[in-house]
Order: sequence, then C-alpha cells, then structure tokens
Amino acid sequence: QVQLVESGGGLVQAGGSLRLSCATSGRLFSIYAMGWFRQAPGKEREFVGSFDFVGGSTDLANSVKGRFTISRDNAKPTVYLQMNSLKPEDTAVYYCAARTRVFGGFDSWGQGTQVTVSS
Repeated sequence: QVQLVESGGGLVQAGGSLRLSCATSGRLFSIYAMGWFRQAPGKEREFVGSFDFVGGSTDLANSVKGRFTISRDNAKPTVYLQMNSLKPEDTAVYYCAARTRVFGGFDSWGQGTQVTVSS
C-alpha cells in the first residue's frame, strides 16, 4: 500500500505561481506512475498531469501545457507540480495519485490540497 500526502496549496493572484508537493511512503517499489488531478466545485475530477516511473516520461493536460510541469525527486521521494501563470479557472482541490498496477488506472490517492487563484 502507498500513502500520499499533498502540500503547497494556497491562495495566489492570477499570474502567480505555486508548487505542489506529493510525499510518498509505503510500498514505493510498487509505483508505476504518479499523477495529479483536480476537482473544481460542481465539476468532475479531471486529469492534470502524470509522471511515468518506468519510462520517465511526463504527460500534461492541454489546459495546463506550457504553464505546469511535473518533476520527481528520487531521494525524498516526492513528486512536484510546478504551476506558473495561474488562472482563476485553475482553482480547485488538487489530488496526488499513484498507479501501483501495470495496467489500469490510479489506485492510491492523497487527501487533496486547495488551490485558489484570485482575479
């Protein structure tokens, strides 16, 4: 089992930046990929980005490409979501997730961290 704890959320003005962190613990060797998702009030949870631990590739939603980046610190181990040029529509609860199966979706989730972007 994998435990995930997000941090770094907060209130920022439009155009500003935040860096979210996802600290991991537990059966880390079982993680194939990690991702970030977000859910705004009244909306469904949506994919933001992911980091493939096997191939080292990253993927980002079109809505955040060019503004957000995903990185990993193997030593800690922690996954980061650097968010630049934030927009009010980025306001949401951001969740970190891990995929511990070769095939299938993300199956371990953090508790979420609130990001609020004011106009």
